[in-house]
Amino acid sequence: MGKEKSQKVAKDAPKAPVSHEQEKGVTPRLHEMYRKTVVADMMKHFGYKNIMQVPHLEKISINVGVGQATQDAKLLDAVVKDLEIIVGQKVVVTKAKKAISNFKLREGLPIGARVTLRARHMYEFLDRFVNVAVPRIRDFRGFSDKSFDGRGNYTIGIKEHIIFPEIDVDKVSKVFGMDVTFVTTAANDQESYELLRRLGMPFVKKETIETNKA
Repeated sequence: MGKEKSQKVAKDAPKAPVSHEQEKGVTPRLHEMYRKTVVADMMKHFGYKNIMQVPHLEKISINVGVGQATQDAKLLDAVVKDLEIIVGQKVVVTKAKKAISNFKLREGLPIGARVTLRARHMYEFLDRFVNVAVPRIRDFRGFSDKSFDGRGNYTIGIKEHIIFPEIDVDKVSKVFGMDVTFVTTAANDQESYELLRRLGMPFVKKETIETNKA
């Protein structure tokens, strides 16, 4: 009886609007899961009355700092090339906003790279990130749930970009890390946590955190 009821709820649950990309038949797997499963789960969990209240992933921002680029410009070129291979789109080179003599840094000097992913690129990156790249992290036990900013956004640091299978380790000239920020429309961190968890983000289990504190 309980199983039949749960199936009925899922069937009758409101569905998210269909985008132009979805009409073309190129909907990313994770976006399809969001529409068919996550929306209904979030509405039930938080008691939303309107589908428009359900938070969604808005964009993913990736930033890479290359301090050594001040001495060797070729390092930044290598970082930009690898980052573009990972995200599948053009990245932007970031430049120093002010000069710092102690670090031999001049204003306008290229010191990093950044890129913002939206729509299809965003969901495809998240899918590859949580299902392929993250499992390749050594001794991985889950991401902390303490890295939210209070406004529903979540940032994590990745130490080695070679966890992405698109990168040929034998051809890497420099291993670099990156900060990845998941920007959501959630009103608070709790909503963002539940959204990202349902999209596959492997957070540290609550019981593990409590055990470590004890």
